[in-house]
Amino acid sequence: MSEQNATPSGASVGETFVRLRNVSKIYQRGAEKLRVLDNIDLEIKAGAFEALMGPSGSGKTTLLNLIAGLDRPTDGTVEVGDTKLSALREGRLAKWRARHVGFVFQSFNLLPVLTAEQNVALPLLLTSLSSAERKKRALTALKVVGLSDRTNHFPRQLSGGQEQRVSIARAIVNDPDIIVADEPTGDLDRQSADEILDLLQKLNQEFNKTVLMVTHDPVAAERASLTRRLDKGSLQ
Repeated sequence: MSEQNATPSGASVGETFVRLRNVSKIYQRGAEKLRVLDNIDLEIKAGAFEALMGPSGSGKTTLLNLIAGLDRPTDGTVEVGDTKLSALREGRLAKWRARHVGFVFQSFNLLPVLTAEQNVALPLLLTSLSSAERKKRALTALKVVGLSDRTNHFPRQLSGGQEQRVSIARAIVNDPDIIVADEPTGDLDRQSADEILDLLQKLNQEFNKTVLMVTHDPVAAERASLTRRLDKGSLQ
C-alpha cells in the first residue's frame, strides 16, 4: 500500500477512470429474457468514493460486477483506466482483476483454517513474490486496517468487524486501483459498521483508492462523496 496521485491504469486522481457506454445486461431464464441493466451510461473519476443505492433487484450488484470484470455486458462497453474490459479474453481479464481490483463482500469469505495473515496473503499466491515478500505485504495491509495485533488469530477468534477488516486487508494487499464493496456493512452492528466506513474513507482519502460501494444503508451512503440510484436497471 502506498499513497499515490495516479493509478497504474493511466488515470490521475480527478480524471475519468471508469466509463460505461450503452451498457445493458440481459439474463436468459428458459424462454424468458430478464433485462437487469438497460442502456447505462456512466463515468466515475479516479479517487472518487461513490455509493450505489436502489431497491433489491434493481441491478446494483450486476453493475458493480461489470465494473470489476466479474461479468460481461450483453451490449455496450466497459472501460476502466486504459483497459476495455469487454475486449479481454477470460485469462487476461482474470489477471487484470487480480492486479487492479480489490473485493469486499457482505459475507467476509475468510477461510476458517487460516490465520488473519494467511487469509490476507491468499491473493499473493498467484504472484511470483517470495514467501518473505508475501508476508511483508500481508502484515502491511493488516497494519493499515488496524489489526497488527491480530495477525495470528483465526476468524473464529475475531469479531465480525475485525473479520471484515481482514477481508479489506486482503482486498488491498495487491495495492489495487479500485475497491468494490458489496454491502460491506450489511452483517455488522452500527458501531462496527461505522468503523468499516471510517476505514473505507481512509483508503479513499489517504491512499487515493477509488471506492464503489453498493449499500441499502443511507447512513453508509452518506460517507460517499456521491450517491447514485439505480431502479429497474436504469440510473436515476
